[in-house]
Amino acid sequence: MSQSPGPMPARHSSTRQRLVVATLACACLCAAFTQTLLIPIQSSLPELLDAPASQTAWVITVTLLSFSIMVPISGRLGDMYGKRRIAIWLMGLLVAGSTLAAVSDNLPGVLVGRALQGVSMGIIPIGMSLLRDVIDKAWLGTAIALLSATLGVGGAIGLPLSAVVTEYYDWHTLFTLTAGLAAVALVLIVAIVPPTGVRSYGRIDVPGMIGLTVGLVGVLLSISRGNDWGWSSAPTVAGFVIGGTSLAIWGWYELRADNPLVDLRVSARPAILLTNLASVAMGFALFTSNIAFPQLLQLPEAIGGLGLDLIPASLSLMPAGLAMLAAAPVAGRLERTIGPRLLLVTGALIMAAAYLFCLVADLDFWRIALVNTVIGVAIGLGYAAMPAQIMAVVPVSETAAANGLNAFMRSFGTTTASAVIGAILAAATPATVIGNFSTIYLLGLIAALVCAALAFLVPHGKGRDGVPAPAAA
Repeated sequence: MSQSPGPMPARHSSTRQRLVVATLACACLCAAFTQTLLIPIQSSLPELLDAPASQTAWVITVTLLSFSIMVPISGRLGDMYGKRRIAIWLMGLLVAGSTLAAVSDNLPGVLVGRALQGVSMGIIPIGMSLLRDVIDKAWLGTAIALLSATLGVGGAIGLPLSAVVTEYYDWHTLFTLTAGLAAVALVLIVAIVPPTGVRSYGRIDVPGMIGLTVGLVGVLLSISRGNDWGWSSAPTVAGFVIGGTSLAIWGWYELRADNPLVDLRVSARPAILLTNLASVAMGFALFTSNIAFPQLLQLPEAIGGLGLDLIPASLSLMPAGLAMLAAAPVAGRLERTIGPRLLLVTGALIMAAAYLFCLVADLDFWRIALVNTVIGVAIGLGYAAMPAQIMAVVPVSETAAANGLNAFMRSFGTTTASAVIGAILAAATPATVIGNFSTIYLLGLIAALVCAALAFLVPHGKGRDGVPAPAAA
């Protein structure tokens, strides 16, 4: 497989580079916002869409599936056909999907719109890879930290914003708002982000795309719907079997393909493999708090909750989002000083400390807000470290694909957390629900410690082919 040479040092002015970072951050935030867009009205969807709850659940699931499938695929397409071009297409799909959902009153229209919204999440790894081609090395780490943080910020800020909008306006306004913001981001990308000319060449790996799609749909569908279908039910078991078998065949094929969708030999390098596994654990730890805290805040006081309505309960997530943004410049400086490996360890240990506090303290609204702030700082550090570590060891022509795979691994962690925490809460009774929250915090603590251990095992100071490499280059 031929490839173009690595990028030359950025020749753009510092002002232009800052505009590029702001534009890509805006685009990534728009896409990440779709994660929690419909959470406030999830229970009302059967009435709003005139369909049974078993069908409206797909409005949430389809976004997860399209995101998980298309993030690694869009990353590879970005490496092959130009990251700016794919970024424009992805934001165009977000505008189209949001517009379709905004004018739809039926389930099929909203499902297609939500699927297109999920596809647009590929802008996050594409955006981070664009930074490597355009931004000077001196502040590349800070720029990557900012974009990486948007994956968590969108969810943390999106939930309370969605709750407020749906409280006072028609639910279609959520999609109209998303379409408008995405359209602005699309225009900014066209006007500000330069083409880089850094790409690889070859044919599209169609069998690889099909195999990955079948495999991920089977596994993720069983994980995300297992609580509803039953973990031992025929659909759940069939999904795991078909998905697992498809992924095994896909992996065998990718190792023998001339132009693979995902270069598994590169992905199997210890620095990349361990970082991706740590990403799963950190994604699990992040989403544990995102699910547990709003539930605890809304539970009736009679059984140990705080009895809050959705809007004040969802506001408890906002400090985490703001902390992620505030941590971005600090994470960039730390990454240059101590390297991405130790930065990821630090973020994971801070998160572990937050969950340990949850286990020993009596939680009220302000303590939950404080814990969420600490978790936000931890995620800001960890999410900045992971793409920096990945980009330190992959060829320039595979940056977007590698970041796409890493973003998927984080998403796999959050999906697993959603299923596990949902199962624990669903099995709770009024007498046991508070004890079940302690189990949830313990799982968050364990996930954070696993992340720290895996990050610590990442080979230190090695770049491609074992040659020492700069931390953020």
